[in-house]
Amino acid sequence: MRHPDDHPQPPSTSPGSPGSPASGAFAPGAQTRDDRLLSALLTTAFVVLLAGALLRYVLKHGDSDRLPWIVGLSVVLAVVQVAGQARPGSRRAGRVRLAVVVACWVVVVLLAPSFAWCAVPLIHTALRLLPTRSAVALVTALATLVVLAELRLADGFDPNHLLLPPVVAALATGVFVYLTREATRRQHLIDDLVRTRRELAATERREGTLAERQRLSREIHDSLAQGLSSQNMLLQAADRQWDTDPEAARTHLRTAASIAAHGLTEARRLVHDLAPADLAEGAGLAQALATLAARESRDGLTVRFHAEGPDTHLPDQAASALLRTAQGALANIREHSGARTAALTLTCLDDTVALDVADDGRGFPAPEPGGTRDPLGDPDPLGDPDPLSRPDPLRGHGLPAIRARLRQLGGTLAIESTPGEGAVLTATIPLTPATPPAP
Repeated sequence: MRHPDDHPQPPSTSPGSPGSPASGAFAPGAQTRDDRLLSALLTTAFVVLLAGALLRYVLKHGDSDRLPWIVGLSVVLAVVQVAGQARPGSRRAGRVRLAVVVACWVVVVLLAPSFAWCAVPLIHTALRLLPTRSAVALVTALATLVVLAELRLADGFDPNHLLLPPVVAALATGVFVYLTREATRRQHLIDDLVRTRRELAATERREGTLAERQRLSREIHDSLAQGLSSQNMLLQAADRQWDTDPEAARTHLRTAASIAAHGLTEARRLVHDLAPADLAEGAGLAQALATLAARESRDGLTVRFHAEGPDTHLPDQAASALLRTAQGALANIREHSGARTAALTLTCLDDTVALDVADDGRGFPAPEPGGTRDPLGDPDPLGDPDPLSRPDPLRGHGLPAIRARLRQLGGTLAIESTPGEGAVLTATIPLTPATPPAP
């Protein structure tokens, strides 16, 4: 039989932690309300049994020469026990008091066997303060002394005097050890649950942080980064035409300045609430797309906008996602397709909203032998059947970011393209609550 102190502890429980048996509920310095009540009960039981034994001795042996010793030792036992209840102190102090009480009790029992049954509270106190091996040894010694005392008091042989003390001691020891081990296992389980909950909370925080970073990166890519890319192209064109065609160079500069002003508005809106600037001040998606088409109609690219279906007020997240989709798609068209015209078509149905972005550019090149080519025109030697699933490591997020944003709202992204005949990008978002598909 092993004491909880002897059990190996899990990594989460140290000897000084609240869950370790060495400083748990049975430690005098860390008692709960129930422990204090139990200690008070044991002290009361000990004092009552002590007073009863003393009264019996006085009534039967009032003229004995041992009476002063019996009374003095009884007083010492009562004072030490009550003092221990009033000021529990440390486990070591409790063991010292237990040693003093046991020593005095042994002397009293040797002088007056009627004090033997005061051992019952002492058995429980020993089990609470000592390791199991030491407690069992002490309980065995106490039970043996009780048996001898009962046999001395008996007029003849009585089997109960021989069997009752060991049985009572064994029952008390077994029940106490069982309850202590159950309490220890339960505490370990609670510690594991608390640790698991903390780890789960930390994991959720990390995932939330990562998701927010990805969202911010997509917002920045579809607003600030696209604007900076357009400014760079315009400034390069202005630099090339500065000497040969100053008026065209100035036009490029004015357009770049306009894009910079809009980018500044986007940046401020991004800092404020991450909503697209074109959707600010309560503007609807249709108006924002019309504004975007007008702004992007420059440098040989004409962008038209058309809306179909009822003028439905869309949720803010859906409107923002479709506007960002249009911005990213038009940036890709301008930079990669060589198109002269593009069309934005917004279709609102009862339960779905769809945005089509079409162009008359070169489309996506055909796959090379042994591989595919992604929609941005970068070769894919790995032959990935789903090139939209990976962002371009050199340019940014592009179409993978568009699809990721749509999937968060339960939407889909589809692309149809024929080399040399342009491409059509279709973004669809359900207006009824839907569970986004698993990544």
